[in-house]
Amino acid sequence: MASPGVPVPGRRPPSLRVSAAGWSFVVPFLVVFAFAFIAPVIYSLYLSLFRDQLMGGNQFVGFANYSAAFTDPKFWDGAGRVLLFLAVQVPIMLFVALAAALAIDSGRLFGKRFTRIALFVPYAVPGVVAVLMWGFMYGERIGMVGWLNDAVGSQVLAPFTKEWILVAIGNIVTWEFVGYNMLILYAALRTVPGELYEAAALDGANQWRVIRAVKLPALRGALIIATIFSIIGSFQLFNEPSILQSLAPTLISSSYTPNMYAYNLSFTGRQINYAATVAIIMGVLTAVIAYVVQLRGTRRED
Repeated sequence: MASPGVPVPGRRPPSLRVSAAGWSFVVPFLVVFAFAFIAPVIYSLYLSLFRDQLMGGNQFVGFANYSAAFTDPKFWDGAGRVLLFLAVQVPIMLFVALAAALAIDSGRLFGKRFTRIALFVPYAVPGVVAVLMWGFMYGERIGMVGWLNDAVGSQVLAPFTKEWILVAIGNIVTWEFVGYNMLILYAALRTVPGELYEAAALDGANQWRVIRAVKLPALRGALIIATIFSIIGSFQLFNEPSILQSLAPTLISSSYTPNMYAYNLSFTGRQINYAATVAIIMGVLTAVIAYVVQLRGTRRED
């Protein structure tokens, strides 16, 4: 019998066997990640350094496309609109999701299982279907908005106006993703040790004190994750304005958001190089803002 620690001839050490098993799980992901993410990013960077000239065809222009994008009013109008959307819609959505998660976790909410499912169902609805449904309800002639305005005898609601179209889009996005963020926060609440609640009860803490001292600190990490996901989603805003464009063509232009601008540049204007430049800039901007949020949240947690 071989002594412990002495390698047996013809047999691989256990560490090598474990390493091979681990790589067998990791390599498929790395291959897909390389082809689905790394390769497109590198190709987009390559395209952004070229320009299709009228004379000479596709030529290397260095950072000329980036200089053009940084002085492009259409790009900055769309980027500013998305930043405004992010600054207003994301806090509202996360606050509603937090309130719902706390209410369901409290145990005092009647029908909490039904409420949890009802809040999550909108996320399960395909995005195109959700936008079409809300677009119908926003209709001023046969939609719910038109019916309400007729009932009160005044134009109280006007989603398809310049002042309210971004709010109308934010309402759709909030309706779609409140349930998703609620589940993230609710799952974090379910991991809170019961001993903390027992200690709070022994100290005579009421429900509001438990929320402030126990639940909210436990939710900090989940809130950071939900915030980062929401930031990424806001910068990717495309489906909602793109589908509503057919209902409000004078309010939603082809450059309403940077993603719409890049899409129309590529598939309508045939400016693939400039579209790649816009996509790279938005990707970097999204990564920087998400990293700053994560860094600040991690520091506060520490």
